[in-house]
Amino acid sequence: MMDLDKIERDLMKDVSGVSGIPEGAYNFRVNGKSIGRHSSKNINISPKTEKSGIDITIANNTKGEIVHIPVIISASGLKEAVYNDFHIGSNCEVTIIAGCGIYNCGADDSVHDGIHTFYVGKNSKVYYIEKHCGIGPGAGKILNPTTRLYLSEGSQAELLMEQIKGVDSTKRQTTAELSKNAQIVIKERLFTHGRQSAESGITVQMNGDGSSADIVSRAVAQDYSRQNFKSHIIGVAKCKGHSECDAIIMDQAKVNAEPSLDAQNVDAELIHEAAIGKIANEQLTKLMTLGLSRRQAESQIINGFLR
Repeated sequence: MMDLDKIERDLMKDVSGVSGIPEGAYNFRVNGKSIGRHSSKNINISPKTEKSGIDITIANNTKGEIVHIPVIISASGLKEAVYNDFHIGSNCEVTIIAGCGIYNCGADDSVHDGIHTFYVGKNSKVYYIEKHCGIGPGAGKILNPTTRLYLSEGSQAELLMEQIKGVDSTKRQTTAELSKNAQIVIKERLFTHGRQSAESGITVQMNGDGSSADIVSRAVAQDYSRQNFKSHIIGVAKCKGHSECDAIIMDQAKVNAEPSLDAQNVDAELIHEAAIGKIANEQLTKLMTLGLSRRQAESQIINGFLR
């Protein structure tokens, strides 16, 4: 794949599943620069002129296409803010695969702030996948994603947002505004260990009748890591909203969950659930009787929980 070393290639595969040149539209960003960009017949990718980032424009009635926009940082001390805007036409069905991997072996923090804004056209469906990870013995691997969505009438968005491993600090902000009959599903998976910290804030405002939101967060905090999760669902119209936060806490970690509901319409149906606890001894015992060590059993349970 292009001019990448083995570490960069492995990171690219971890966060995006890409191990070669994919079909369709793509933009590969490595150490602050685009190293490969391609537009398709229905999807145009163009660089911004006033700031760092790209504009992705998807034509009306585009079906079954995939856009890859992964980011890799392997230069210690690199700090960047990247603005990517998605203009999605009406009656589309598309998948967008993002993600960022940082390898840091130096003395200075490496930081990527990714600000993604989605304008989703009428009756369109968008599936968005974003994976983050960090590796290397150096200083901080810091990722701060901001995701903003504006869903038109009858549109749908499903987000899968995962922090796989090795991210020392993250501040995640996701917001969405829904029009009539629009739907959003947000699935977040967070894993922290060591002395890492993770803050996640998700706010969804349902402005149109018949709109709905489903937020599901799964988190595991090990060692001395800290996590703080906040969800805020606002029902302005006749709508349905659900927020669920489940976390496994281990060792000396700390986890805080703050779900919030704001009903501004008598026909807004809003629900939240939150649970934080340790791994049940019965689960560990059952797996250990099959020959697994305690650490192996914990790993199996965590992997299943974060799926």
